[in-house]
Order: sequence, then structure tokens, then C-alpha cells
Amino acid sequence: MNEQSVRFEVEDQVAWITLNRPNARNAINRSMLSELGACLAMLMGRSDVRVAIVRGEGKAFAAGADIAEMKELSPLEAEAFARLGQRVFTALERLPVPTIALIHGYALGGGLELAMACDIRIAEESAMLGQPEVTLGIVPGFGGSVRLPRLIGQGRALELLLTGDKISADTALSYGLVTHVAQAGRLNETGMQIANRLKALPKTALASVKRSVYDGSELEVGAAQSLEATLFGLAFSTPDQTEGMAAFLEKRAPDFSRR
Repeated sequence: MNEQSVRFEVEDQVAWITLNRPNARNAINRSMLSELGACLAMLMGRSDVRVAIVRGEGKAFAAGADIAEMKELSPLEAEAFARLGQRVFTALERLPVPTIALIHGYALGGGLELAMACDIRIAEESAMLGQPEVTLGIVPGFGGSVRLPRLIGQGRALELLLTGDKISADTALSYGLVTHVAQAGRLNETGMQIANRLKALPKTALASVKRSVYDGSELEVGAAQSLEATLFGLAFSTPDQTEGMAAFLEKRAPDFSRR
């Protein structure tokens, strides 16, 4: 029996989604995308999860899409592969819980596209990131040319996309592509420090922040502000708002653990 290419575990309200093709540096193929999609669907039904962490087994987060599988695809098959990746990564982005990508080794091509579908990206100091598709005679297919400019600006995104250059974790931090750089051997620890902070915050408010940011970015300013106002109003119907404001006025720490 073939081992699963994606492992899914839940521990102390944190879902760990682990890419598990270490011998291929977690190259993303159709089977992995299908398994990842199934994990995300399962995660949507888990009320006990407050944060999801995506990581890679072995020496890399994900070195890209599986070129050996892609090489013989027809144009129609290649388009279908891209659309599958886009659907799965969009499902990841739309999870109501915060998501964290822990990047070590390489996050290239489809691997970086996967990381960009997460809310927070932490890279180990030796990590390398990039979208080298043009060096293979192709273009990004899983949302890279869409998310990268929105994260780092059109100019820098175009340079990376057009040259296929790889950048270091420190450069990625300066660009805003990652939000933290972790010391060697401390990637999981750094991720858990952030996850523990997020776990203590109200789930409904966190989900609304994600919706306001992601959905609002697709709207013109007036419509985006209208969405924000709607979500602001809805927050006042939740136990989280009652507890958070009561705790503030009573000068105590809020307890959102049962909400």
C-alpha cells in the first residue's frame, strides 16, 4: 500500500497538515492535491481546531509541482491540473481558522503557491523561495501570478516571475512575502508560539478578519468597507464580543476557550 502523501493530525486544537513525499522533496502531484483537498474538507467539519499548520516532511517544504508527472501532460490535462491546484489552494485560503506555513529548504513554484495560500508564512533562515516556472517554459498555474503581486507588489512580483530567481528567507521577509524568519532548528517552535497566541483569540472574530481581508481585496473600496461594517455589526451578536468587552472593562484576561 502506498503511504499517504499528506498526513493530517490534530493535537491540542492545532491541525498539522504535513506534505509527505520526502524522497521527492514534497513535489506536488495530482494525488497530493486530492489528498490535501480531502484534508481541508475534513478540517471544515472540525469544531475542535483553532489553527492549522502546513509543513513539509524531510528536507523541503515543497520544491514545486511534480515535473515528472507534468512533462507529458496535454494542454487540456495541464489546464485541468492547474484548476485542481487552484481549487485546493483557494479552499485552504478560505478556511475559517488561521493558517500558518512553516517553510524550510525550498518553497518553489507550486510549493510557494501553497505557502501563499496560508495566512502567515514563517521561513527557516536557510530557506529559498521562488517561482521558477519560466525556466521550464511554463507559467505559474496554482495562483502564483495572482497572489504574489498582491503580497509584494507588482514590480517585485514581475521580477521574480520573469527571471525565475530564488530569494533567501531574509529577502522574502524584506519583501513581505514571509512574516517571520526562524533560526535553524526552531521553525516548529516559532510556529507554535504564533499558533498558541491565535488559539487564545475568538474563532468568530478571526474568521471575520479573514473574510474581510480576502473578500474585501476583490471589491472596490466602498463595497469592501460595507462588508467590513457588516462583519463589525455581526460581531456584536456573538458571545466573543460579550466576553471580550466585559473582560476589558473588568480589567481581566478574556476567556474565549469555550466559544
